Amino acid sequence: MQISLIIPTYNAEQYLSVLLPTLKQQSISFELILVDSSSLDKTENIAKQYTDKIIVIPQKKFDHGGTRTEIAKQANGEVIVFMTQDALPFDNKSIENLVKKFEDKNTSICYGQQVAYEHSGPFGTFLRKFNYPDHSNERVYEDKKSYGLRAAFVSNAFCAYRKSSLEEVGYFENRLILSEDMYAAAKILRAGGKVCYVADAKVYHSHDYTVVQEFKRYFDIGVFHSLKPELQKEFGSAAGEGKRFVKEELKYLIEIKSIHLIPLSFIRNGAKLLAYKLGKNHKSIPKKFCPHLSMHKSWW
Repeated sequence: MQISLIIPTYNAEQYLSVLLPTLKQQSISFELILVDSSSLDKTENIAKQYTDKIIVIPQKKFDHGGTRTEIAKQANGEVIVFMTQDALPFDNKSIENLVKKFEDKNTSICYGQQVAYEHSGPFGTFLRKFNYPDHSNERVYEDKKSYGLRAAFVSNAFCAYRKSSLEEVGYFENRLILSEDMYAAAKILRAGGKVCYVADAKVYHSHDYTVVQEFKRYFDIGVFHSLKPELQKEFGSAAGEGKRFVKEELKYLIEIKSIHLIPLSFIRNGAKLLAYKLGKNHKSIPKKFCPHLSMHKSWW
């Protein structure tokens, strides 16, 4: 089974000096492709030490879905693995463990467990624990009845796709502000594919977002759902999952003896809810204000 690993980069010097040597130590071989959005630092020079497959594009032409589609089409692998520049393999079997499920011909997508970096704060750490538990699962289209929208949840921070499954659904959608991975997963589930969460395929990946950054991210999530309303109509809303997250986060803060952070938890989650609703109704907001509310200013 041929494997291609694709990593989009931009000013990734601080990450690649650790990431690329770690990838070289992986237990299986793969084609490594970096697609760089005209970095201004030493990204390209560092990358050249590890691969000759570096594709440089203008920064303005980067698109979450479109760029990944173009590079995936050029890749030689039967299985295409995507990582982000700020993710780091947990051990030397991260990629091997991620792709072994593709021995099952019905498997279309596998995504791995994201573990918070050691320096991550309690909110960033809990988010990873909530979204990426220690037990694996498999989902098919019929599981939307029990999983709801989470049936289509995957993350291109560390995710593998059977190339033929991507081809069947037309790869990733162009011009999505984010969640190109979830939208592709929904199409693949609809087409009869299977999504696997592989808990023993791990990477370090986390963010310590401020309240403002959380607001902007959830504004963008709201924008995505406003542009693709059929997703929630088909799979259901994430409202129940949001309530569960709030309750579980409060329990976690109590467990780690960080009760003093409970007021901040309410502020953060309130900001996310407000931002999401604003994003879903972004067409009612003057367009000149939207980039200031968004984490992806260039999208506007």
